[in-house]
Amino acid sequence: MKLIDDFLNLLFPATCAACGNTLFKNEIVICIFCQHQMPQTHFHHYRNNPLEKVFWGRVPLNAATSMYFFRKGAKVQHMIHQFKYKNRKEIGLYLGRQYGKMLLESEYFNSVDVILPVPLHPSKLKKRGYNQSEIFARGISESTHKPVDTVTLVRKYASESQTRKSRQNRWENVKEIFSLENSVTFQNKHVLLVDDVITTGATIESCVNELLKTVEIKVSIASIACTTI
Repeated sequence: MKLIDDFLNLLFPATCAACGNTLFKNEIVICIFCQHQMPQTHFHHYRNNPLEKVFWGRVPLNAATSMYFFRKGAKVQHMIHQFKYKNRKEIGLYLGRQYGKMLLESEYFNSVDVILPVPLHPSKLKKRGYNQSEIFARGISESTHKPVDTVTLVRKYASESQTRKSRQNRWENVKEIFSLENSVTFQNKHVLLVDDVITTGATIESCVNELLKTVEIKVSIASIACTTI
């Protein structure tokens, strides 16, 4: 089997999800150079961070964090594009596993009871084939040993793409499009809501507003990347 793997690697060499260069034998998904160069936020270590401030006055959160800063044209954008649109699910799993280990070391996230990916509408899920937020969530779950819930929070309507919309239009696009199938499932639970990229926070805000209909729920959020002010 090792000979077969080596032969396949010669024909189809694994490439770094961030820079596109060929990975060396002991590198996984992201090359060592990119791992050290990627702009980590370290938000999981402190309160009142820039991502938390995005939601001040909008929805009450227990904590908010993101793995990387997102900048157009940079390696993080390339990596997420590969993950989201090029069927490279291994990227999301790898990032989730790595970030899950970090979250276990955080006093703000180590009490999470359940991981909740932002849901896709069934039509979008059928078209893409997978929910990128769920893949990332399952990676976190592997490291934290916390369950992933993909059935309680659902997307009722298929919203349009948020990419080219203004801040106000993004909010209108996702307003009241989520619902809870069972309002007591997360009662007295610390829920970690997971997304791929947070920009204006409109989608997250809509999800959290629905989750807060649950009694005694505590909601934290995490994403692969964010574009904070």
